[in-house]
Amino acid sequence: MNGRQAVRTGIGRGGRGALRARFRGAVVAAAGLLALTACGGGADADAKGGGDGAAATRSVKHDTGTTANVPDRPKRIVSVSVTMTGHLLAIDAPVVASQATPPSVITDKQGFFSQWSDAAAKNGVKVAYQGFEPDVEKVLALKPDLIVGAASGAENAEKFYDKLSAVAPTLLYRHDDVSWQDLTARLGKDLGLQERAGEVVAAHEKRVGEVKAAITVPKQAAALVRDNQSAMTVFTPESAQGRLLTSLGFTVLTPPAGKGQTQGGRSDFAEFSQEKVADTAKDSSLLFVSHTPEEITAATARPVWKDLPAVADKRVYDLGLDTFRLDYYSAGNLVDKVEKAFG
Repeated sequence: MNGRQAVRTGIGRGGRGALRARFRGAVVAAAGLLALTACGGGADADAKGGGDGAAATRSVKHDTGTTANVPDRPKRIVSVSVTMTGHLLAIDAPVVASQATPPSVITDKQGFFSQWSDAAAKNGVKVAYQGFEPDVEKVLALKPDLIVGAASGAENAEKFYDKLSAVAPTLLYRHDDVSWQDLTARLGKDLGLQERAGEVVAAHEKRVGEVKAAITVPKQAAALVRDNQSAMTVFTPESAQGRLLTSLGFTVLTPPAGKGQTQGGRSDFAEFSQEKVADTAKDSSLLFVSHTPEEITAATARPVWKDLPAVADKRVYDLGLDTFRLDYYSAGNLVDKVEKAFG
């Protein structure tokens, strides 16, 4: 029975006054319901679902704003960030397709990062499009009920947020100034996968504790670097890489004084001249992020590096090709590398 039918049945019992009172009550209740539906209440807002079997939704705060009507349990997620895809797969999020990068030494043949490409294949994840600008038409064709992307890095999708939101509810996250564990926990909360996210982080932390107890780290600070031929990238202690090394017992070198060149607004690393980094590193051990062994050999053979104590003492370490972007998979690979080098 709808509101009007209910009101009509009350005419005989309370007259016109009762009718008006009930009608006003029905209007107030309807207005309240509409207000609740329109307002965003954050990730902890109560799930809302219609009595007609509609899926429950909620509002979620992310790094580009607040998105309403996020499915309480999404079924078709399209990732518009190849970086975020690894985090999503680790918590068993229902990713149906992902952005891909041009194939390289750090990806499989279709442009998925090597550390999670097997997981993507196992879950039937398709390539949504290749390149860093979202192809909105291709995303639309995939019929997602949720879109997840990045608000930092090369695949930053903030300027496409409105277009993507017209396709499906869209959540964008920064991944440069946060540990992968914190980002995983946040995704678990926002996607209704808290339990799985907790299991993933707990398993990693247990592994870190075991390796920390089994290794001997250098007494010198660890300089986390990436060679760019004419310059050198230095990762901060607050970067995902820096935090992981710190949790394993290393002292991570602070980048040179002064403002270096950043990339895409990132805060986890900055680029400086080779000479400035070498002068800052002094006696630090050198830990190379995302290089082939041949590239590391070439970098340390340069005049500015070859006479550093770390090179002479063979305190130069390869953290692996997949360590530029840390997620559950690449973080585990980095821990394995550290165990092998320092165990």
